[in-house]
Formats: sequence, C-alpha cells, structure tokens
Amino acid sequence: MLTRIRRHTVSFKHAVDGIWHTLRTQPNFRFHTIAAISVILAGIYFEISYFEWLVVLFTFNMVFVAEMVNTSIEAMVDLISLERRQDAKVAKDVSAGMVLVSALSAIAIGVYIFLPKFFLL
Repeated sequence: MLTRIRRHTVSFKHAVDGIWHTLRTQPNFRFHTIAAISVILAGIYFEISYFEWLVVLFTFNMVFVAEMVNTSIEAMVDLISLERRQDAKVAKDVSAGMVLVSALSAIAIGVYIFLPKFFLL
C-alpha cells in the first residue's frame, strides 16, 4: 500500500514539474495564465453564473492542455531530429495550430459570456 502511495506521489511530482517547466519556458503559456487570471477577476466582478464558470474553466483547461501538448510535441520533434525536416515542420506547425484554434475558441467564448455584461455597465 505504501509503495502505491509513493508511486502516485512521484507521478504527481513529475506532473507538477511538467507544469512548472511549461510555465517557466513557454511565453505563450504565461500569457494564457495571465489571461486566465484576468478572466477570473472579470468573472468575479460580473458575477457570472455557475454554468458560465463551468464554461470558462473548461475553456482555460482546453487552452492550457493544448499549449502543453504543443510543448511536448515540439520537445519530442527536437529530440528525434535537430536537422530541418519538412515532416518535423508539419508536426510543429500542426501542434501550434492546435493552440491557435483553442485560443481563438476561448476568445469567442469569452466574448459571448462577457460582452453583454460590459454593455450593461
């Protein structure tokens, strides 16, 4: 039993290390973090509904996960080959596109939730 707990603790530590690595090394992840904090503050100010909070939190998660997957793909591509290759470029471009799509979706969701509230000020 103690061994299982220890294994889970080690796995959790590795996961936290991955998050910190992404936060330290990826400027876009830091930007998304600041944006998320700003949206949380706006959500508190505008007293968004429970459902809107769920949507906002899910949206943050979508963007953060996309950014971390992108970071992982870029690291793996660099590990496999440091030379310039078209297939490596495609992998990196597609993963960056994934982040862009999720970020644009987050913006659209944010506009949908918050724009009407701004007009009520």
